[in-house]
Amino acid sequence: MALIFIRTCIIFITLLIIMRLMGKRQIGEMQPYELVITLIIADLACIPMSDTSIPLAYGIVAIISIYFLHQVVCLIDLGIPKAKAIVSGSPSIVLNKNGIDDKELKKNNLDISDLVESLRSAGYFSLDAVDYALYESNGSFSALPKPEYEEEQTSLPVILIKDGKFDENNLQLTKRNKEYFLRVLRENHCENPKKLLVLTVDGNGKIYFQERGKKFCVVRMNWEKKLW
Repeated sequence: MALIFIRTCIIFITLLIIMRLMGKRQIGEMQPYELVITLIIADLACIPMSDTSIPLAYGIVAIISIYFLHQVVCLIDLGIPKAKAIVSGSPSIVLNKNGIDDKELKKNNLDISDLVESLRSAGYFSLDAVDYALYESNGSFSALPKPEYEEEQTSLPVILIKDGKFDENNLQLTKRNKEYFLRVLRENHCENPKKLLVLTVDGNGKIYFQERGKKFCVVRMNWEKKLW
């Protein structure tokens, strides 16, 4: 027991020194390669701590080797712009002034619901409340709101149509049938709802919709009262 305690203390001190040497970003928002390195170091540290048959030096040498690899990758990341894009990736603009870029979403294995959730987490509840939204290379989300974005957020929007399919539960919230919204779409030059990327509606009757490959459209319906 005493031996395991001593080995654990040595590994802990080694890890503490290595993590400090790797810099502040290593304990903040990590790039993909930094996450991989952190996971590997965690595994390398566990083995010599728990298995006394493995020489402690093996674990320490492996951890130090990973540190040197980290420094090499950092030099490449900081010194060669083209290599940085390969190693760390690049930001993806998933929403612009024309609307949602579904190709960028798919490239990052995301869908409309993920984008809407990220916007809500950032404090933006309407898709038309921001001019630009992007996912950084480290996975964090950023958005540039419109100057008067608060005016666009009068009620919480819900997704009524996604990828051409109605959400039946949200349809019931509107207290209107499918034909009502199909008629609104036809009146606004959208003949085929299956081509819709998304359609949202809020409790005041503001409808946001976008067809694939086209700019979004906002329609404000004159509803008698606020539904939610």
